[in-house]
Amino acid sequence: MESKSRKREQWSRKREYILAAAGNVVGLGNVWRFPYLCYKNGGGVFLLPYCIFAVLLGMPLFLLETVIGQYTQEGAITCWTKLCPLAKGTGYAIMVIQLYSRFYIIILAWALLYLINCFRDPLPWATCNNPWNTVHGGNLTGNWTSRNITKSSVSEFWERGVLSMSGGIEDVGSVKWELLLCLLACWVACYFCVWKGVHSTGKVVYFTAVFPYVTLAILLVRGLTLPGAWQGVVYYLYPDPSRLADLQVWMEAAAQVLFSYGVASGTIITLGSYNKVKNNCYRDSLWLCMLNSSTSFVAGFAVFSALGYMAHKQEVPINMVVESGPGLAFIAYPQAVAMMPLPQLWAACFFVMLILLGLDTLFAGLETITSSVIDMFPEQMRKPWRREIFLMFFCSAGFIIQISLTTQGGVYLFQLIDYYAANGACILFVSFVQCMAVGWAFGAEQMCDAVKEMTGQRPSIIFHLCWRYFTPLICMVCFICSFLDYQPLKSSGGHAYPDWAYYLGWCMALSSVIAVPIWAIYKIFLTQGTLRQVALPHPVCMHKNTLYSTFLVF
Repeated sequence: MESKSRKREQWSRKREYILAAAGNVVGLGNVWRFPYLCYKNGGGVFLLPYCIFAVLLGMPLFLLETVIGQYTQEGAITCWTKLCPLAKGTGYAIMVIQLYSRFYIIILAWALLYLINCFRDPLPWATCNNPWNTVHGGNLTGNWTSRNITKSSVSEFWERGVLSMSGGIEDVGSVKWELLLCLLACWVACYFCVWKGVHSTGKVVYFTAVFPYVTLAILLVRGLTLPGAWQGVVYYLYPDPSRLADLQVWMEAAAQVLFSYGVASGTIITLGSYNKVKNNCYRDSLWLCMLNSSTSFVAGFAVFSALGYMAHKQEVPINMVVESGPGLAFIAYPQAVAMMPLPQLWAACFFVMLILLGLDTLFAGLETITSSVIDMFPEQMRKPWRREIFLMFFCSAGFIIQISLTTQGGVYLFQLIDYYAANGACILFVSFVQCMAVGWAFGAEQMCDAVKEMTGQRPSIIFHLCWRYFTPLICMVCFICSFLDYQPLKSSGGHAYPDWAYYLGWCMALSSVIAVPIWAIYKIFLTQGTLRQVALPHPVCMHKNTLYSTFLVF
């Protein structure tokens, strides 16, 4: 019998899992990416491809990964030993993607620096009387779109005050010390969120998962009551049916579903593995998927109502203030709140929401890495304080490596990692392999039986068809199209990166994908038996009293 110190943890309460899973899937992409994509790709018409891919791509993958974690009671790597050992390389690929994803913590550092500045009066990005401003900057109280002004004060605060941007990735420059301290604070917060495993994570999510919804509701009500809000909502949802003929619209809808649902990142498997075996993961997955998509949709009203107000106040078209990604979070929306009464309050609400949304996703990823290592070496890592010591070394190493992101050229390195290392093509490939391993090697029918055994409810036939046919086909088509539509990364000023940066980017992209075929080749050549015998789990790995007994020998 296993000692208490070596037993795998489980959630203390069902609601802790729900809150942790909700915090993981509802992240920054819901606030800064979905609204922009909806506006850019046909408004309300974009909801059609988004909903199609949510049903055929997002929900099946989310349910699949949740079931994998709960049924095997293992992390993102060791779970494949009990399902399809030949596909264990996907676990290693996920770990590589997760390691690159740790660089996203710099977004929290940017948001924290903005939050600290929210308590200044006036807001530092609302005026051009600061040391970082140039003679070309313009106050928000004036018309910064005139020909004599090339930058608004909020753009200069972002580029010169926060980032102190250099001329390119080859010009590293000096470290921005305020940003470095914010980065350290974010790493410390992530460490203490997960240092005791699900016992600490389960308590933290009561605040980090719930409070963003409170602030989102506050910002939504405030935004919809502003003058010009309706103009912003119309731009957000105005339908353009002709956009449905554009392949790029469908590609961006698929990518948004994958990123928004958090699939192929290992976090869904990990969080599900801490559930009790008889938990109704089928019902939980459906509700969490609906919560994620509805949050994205509602966040668009909060964001675009504020941008509509800004366009109304500046007397400019709203398409001049709409941006995506960091531009929306750190330029357009801060500019909008700076024009409102009580700007410090609304700015603080917005950046607190961003920090908590990002923190949930980041510490879930950190838990994924930690639990995978512990599950690979249970005898060593489940002893007292081993987890805490491993986490301390990992977080310390992550912080030291990411000091490069706080330099003047750090934002260019971040853009390179974001574009290549954790891009949609890598996630599509991992998702494809997962579906093939479960749908064909392990068997979609057996997976449906597993769901029924755990929940007492057999999943809809649509999930069986998706795991076996629709989802892997969509993943493969989108994966191929992503290469056909490839465009080299450009800097924010439209300049090309040096050749060595592109080589580095492709090496980062391939470093995760290559783990899958390398492991498969290694397993095939070093394991005796037929390909089917190599792909199937060994009987000693099977759970007792499960459906594995019906799926052993061919």
